[in-house]
This record gives sequence, C-alpha cells and structure tokens, in this order.
Amino acid sequence: MIAEIITIGDEILIGQIVDTNSAWMAQKLNLAGIRVKQISSVSDDRQHILDALDQAAQRAEIILITGGLGPTKDDITKKTLAGYFGCGFRTDYDQLEVVKRIFSRYKAPLLDINIKQAEVLDNCITLVNTNGTAPGMWISHEGKVYVSMPGVPFEMMYLMEDLVIPKLQETFSLPKIYHHTILTAGIGESMLAERIESVEDSLPQHIKLAYLPKLGMVRLRLSGTGSDSELLKNEINDYAKRIIRLIAEFVIAEIDIALEKAILDFMESKGLSLSAAESCTGGYISHLLTQHAGSSKVFKGGAVSYSNDLKISMLGVSDQTLINYGAVSEQTVIEMADGAKKNYNSDYSLSVSGIAGPGGGSEEKPVGTVWIAVAGKTKTISKRFSFGNKRAQNIERAAISALTLLFKLLKEEQA
Repeated sequence: MIAEIITIGDEILIGQIVDTNSAWMAQKLNLAGIRVKQISSVSDDRQHILDALDQAAQRAEIILITGGLGPTKDDITKKTLAGYFGCGFRTDYDQLEVVKRIFSRYKAPLLDINIKQAEVLDNCITLVNTNGTAPGMWISHEGKVYVSMPGVPFEMMYLMEDLVIPKLQETFSLPKIYHHTILTAGIGESMLAERIESVEDSLPQHIKLAYLPKLGMVRLRLSGTGSDSELLKNEINDYAKRIIRLIAEFVIAEIDIALEKAILDFMESKGLSLSAAESCTGGYISHLLTQHAGSSKVFKGGAVSYSNDLKISMLGVSDQTLINYGAVSEQTVIEMADGAKKNYNSDYSLSVSGIAGPGGGSEEKPVGTVWIAVAGKTKTISKRFSFGNKRAQNIERAAISALTLLFKLLKEEQA
C-alpha cells in the first residue's frame, strides 16, 4: 500500500517553520505497513495544491494532507479540496460543539469565522478534532483515499493515532512490517559494510538492510515485510544476532535510541554516576545528557572549564601540566577527568579539550585536534582525535567520540 504526504503552507517553503509533521507521519505509516512514496510541500496557492493532488493520485492509493485549514483568508485548503472533488460544504455539529467548548473555556467571543471552522466537505467522513477547531476529513474518491488534517502538530498527531491509522487498518489489508535497529559507534560506514558483507549478501528479498550514518555513529536497520508478524520478527532477529557477532565491539544498543540515552540507561541499570569536564565542547555533552528525562539519576553535573584558571580551580589540573604540555594535551585531559571524578564524587567522568577552530591551531596542534579522557572504576583511558576545520562539526564529533570512549570503558569494566 503506497501513500503520499502533502504539507501545505508558505511558512514551510520560506523556512519559517520546519516540517516535522511529514517525518512523524511517515514513521507511523511505515509501522502500520504503509510505504510512503513521496513527501511534497506546496504553497498556499490553489493551482499548486491542485497540481500536487493530481500528481499524488497517479503515484499513491492514500494521500495525506496537512495544513491550510485555519480560519483566515490565506488558509485555502478546504475550498481547494471542494473544487477538486466538485462538492459543497456542510456543518458538522459534533465539531461545532468542540469549537464552542474551546471558546467558552477561554471566555473568548465566538465569531462567524470560528463557526465556519466546523464546516466540512459534504462528501467526507468527519474526523472530529477534539484538540482544536479544524476537523480532519476522510474522502474516498475514484478508488483513492484522501485525508485532510490540520497542520498544528499535536492536533494532527492525535487525529493520526486515534482515528486515521485505525481506519486505514480497517479499510485496507496491510502487510506486517518489522524493524530492528542496531546502534554502532566508533566504526565508519564502509568498514561496517565490509565486516558484515557475508550477512548482508545472504538476506532474503523481503528483508532489507539500511545504513543510517551520523557523525561518529552508524545505525543499521533491518526491515522486513510479511504476513506472519511473529515469524518475521524471529527471522530478522536471527540476522541481527549474526551481524552483532561480527561487530560486537562497536555495538551500543539494539534499539533506535540516541547514543547518550543508551549510556544513561546502561549506567542507571548498574547504579553508576557520571560527571563531565568540558573545554572545547562548551557544555554540549552535558546538554546531550540532560535533554533526556531522568538523566539526573546518572549525571551529577560537571565543569565547563574553558580557561586554564578554571581547569586549575575547578578540576585540580596542575599549573605545571598546563605550562609543560598545554591545555590540549593527554596529560591535561587525564587530570581534568580525574579531577571531575574526585570533586563531583562520581563513578565515571569524561573530559574533552581541543581546538574547535576556525582559529587557534598550530603546526603541532592543528585545528580539529581534540584530546579526550575517561576516568573509570579501575583506570583512566585517553585518546587523541584529529577532526576537520569546521567548528560546529568538531564540537559534535568530540562529544560523540567522548561518549563512545565512555561506553567502551563501561563495557570493559562492567562486563
């Protein structure tokens, strides 16, 4: 079953907002066994919308539309759809009651344009939006299903999960689909491909392997379709085990999860705590960790010691070490990590010091030079990295490399 997603709104095309709706919808559709053929963003222009609908109908059986259902004159989706299907409007009284409740709750006057929000195409099945004033609409037309939903993300999400996906599953006989994700770090995409080539070559036609690289990490995603969900799951899990045996030292988790979240979960399960001492990453590692709910169970905090004075006063780095070796050195990051572990009373700590760029490099220590250390239960390990000359990428690479080095020591000491 093939679907297409059309998002409507000038604000998307000028970059004023990011189209997160399409990515979220595509994930949900994929899990339901529906493949997304294409995603299009179109302007608030009648002809542009009509052309997009015509083209989508040639490629897909299901066309999902978001946006352009507001009460203002620039929101033209509903009128355009009426013209496309050659139909008129009717008032949906269930949606009208929702509109009235919303305005009553906020003690706001109910204007005519607000009442018109409850109007739907007279050939549609209304998808009542209990979280907003614009209803969704399900239209069956010439063997195709069209679903129009508001562009406000949380309104669209509720409609998709509560009404649209269940109705699609009732309407169509959908295949079973299963994904198994393996998160790896510390190995490049090409090296991974070489390591697991024998397994990849043995995959049957209904199971696909995708490489999803990001700075310092590669996600391997095994995906399959079939009629028996349990059989499919067991088959894919078997191939996943074969892959993991070949790359075990680089595997972080067998779930689609962020690297730092995998580390937090692992450390929490072992009752371990963590602190950080950051220089060139400027608190980015701490941000990655603390963006996850419950991170305080593991992460105690740390220091952003950009200056040498703070490396000395906050972390106990020797001034002689800084004089003899410099801030970007193995000796300094080891003392930073050991100092953070001691001062913040944590089981593990990591430290980073480097030259993010674009200036500040030398022949001995060019831009992109980063030293990382991790202090653990039994020892402190360190490693030098040579990245590029892009500041933002160097900061991100340093953070991911530090977390990868931490996980390596955790696996070694907590095995």
